[in-house]
Amino acid sequence: MTAAATTLVAAGSAPARPTGQALSPERGRNRITAKALNRVVAAVTADALGVKAARVGVDLSDEKGMLVLTVSTPIRVVSLDRIRTATGSGEGVVQRSGGSIVDRAAEAQEIIRDRVNALTGSAIGRVTVRLTAADIQLEERVR
Repeated sequence: MTAAATTLVAAGSAPARPTGQALSPERGRNRITAKALNRVVAAVTADALGVKAARVGVDLSDEKGMLVLTVSTPIRVVSLDRIRTATGSGEGVVQRSGGSIVDRAAEAQEIIRDRVNALTGSAIGRVTVRLTAADIQLEERVR
């Protein structure tokens, strides 16, 4: 498998063959290009961290036949003012936002690995999440 594309055997696509020939066990191939794989990884990452997919950078590489993903992305965080003005230590606000930044990045790694594998069928060797910025999110009250 290369970083440029992953080849998957598809059960439902058969190549054209002359009438009367027996079906071969391999019925065809579907190829996922690097561009398509980048878009899938960016969308999954954006969903996992609550940011826009256009702000997610993706680098694909191959390591011993497995796909290695490196994503560079901002992460949504609660405003420090909101944490400071919250009653107590502000931990309730942090927990409502999904936990600490480190915990959320670790959880995003697992989500990215599982969802990209499920969507593409690619064997994922490693996922590296590089946080490039903090998108400050104001916690609004329900009206």
